[in-house]
Amino acid sequence: MTTVTTDMPDTTETSPAAAREANERRRALMLLSPGLLWMILFMVLPMLMVIYVSFWTQTTFAVNDTLTTASWERFLSSATYLGAIGTTLRIWAIVLVATLVVGYPVALFIGLFVKNQTVQTALLVACVIPFWTSFLIRVIAWRPMLGTEGAINTILMNLGLINEPLTFLLFSEFSVLVGMTQIYCVFMVGPITFMISRIDESTIEAARDLGASFGTIFRRIVLPLSMPGVIVGAIFVSVMVLGEFATAASLSGRKVNLLGNIIVSQVGSLKWAFAAVAGVVLTIIITAVITLALRVVDLRKEM
Repeated sequence: MTTVTTDMPDTTETSPAAAREANERRRALMLLSPGLLWMILFMVLPMLMVIYVSFWTQTTFAVNDTLTTASWERFLSSATYLGAIGTTLRIWAIVLVATLVVGYPVALFIGLFVKNQTVQTALLVACVIPFWTSFLIRVIAWRPMLGTEGAINTILMNLGLINEPLTFLLFSEFSVLVGMTQIYCVFMVGPITFMISRIDESTIEAARDLGASFGTIFRRIVLPLSMPGVIVGAIFVSVMVLGEFATAASLSGRKVNLLGNIIVSQVGSLKWAFAAVAGVVLTIIITAVITLALRVVDLRKEM
C-alpha cells in the first residue's frame, strides 16, 4: 500500500499581513495611551469622585462619607436650586443667540469680503485684544458704562432721549447678558471666520454668473458651509456660559443666581455634597448641549 502525504499549511505561523496589522494596532495603542491615561486621570476619575461625593451625608458644619441621597433630594426639591437651573438655561440661550447675531456678520465680513490674509489676521487679532487684559477687569469695566451715572445714561440724558437714568442697565439680568455677550462673542467669530474663509471663491463666482443674488448665495452656499463653524462656536460659548459665575456675581449685584454661583457659594460654606450635586447637574446639562450640537452637524465629516 502506498502512503500519500500532502503538505498542510502551518496555521501556527502568522502571515505577514496579519503581523503588520497587529503591529499597527500596537503602534496605535501606544500613541493613544498617553492621551487616554491623561483623560482617565484628569477627567474621568475626578468626575467619578464628584459623583461619589454628591452622595455623602451633609450636615450643617461637616460632611462624612456615609452614602445617602439626601443632598440630591434637597437639591431637586428646592425652588432656589431649580430656579438657578432655569436661570442658567435662559441666560445661556439668550447669550448664545446674541453672540451668533453679533458675531456672524463680523465673521462674514472678515471671511468673505476681506481678501487680504494679512488684513484678516489683523482683524481677528483686534477681536482678541480685550483678552490681553484680566477677565475681571473686562467684567468690572462695564460698571462705569452701565451705572446710573455711567457713560450710557449720561449720553442719553445729554441727547434728551431720557429724563432720568435707566436703572435696569446695571445690577440686573440685562447687565449680565451684555457682559457675557461682549466677553464671549469672539469665540463665535473665530470658528465661523475660519469656515467662511475656506469657501472656494470659484463656487461663489459660478453662482453669480448664473444670476444668483447675494441673498441666494448666502442662503444656499455660505450659510450651509459655515454651519460647522457655527456649531464649534456654539459649543465654545455654551461651555463657558453654562459654567459662568464671576460675571453674574459682579454685574448683577448677586441678584442673578446661576448654577456656577451655587457651586461657589456651597464650596465656600464647606457644603461639599451640595456643591457636588450642583456640579453633576451642570455637567449633565453641558454634556446634553454638546451632544445636541454635534447631532446637528457631523464635525468629523465637515471639518
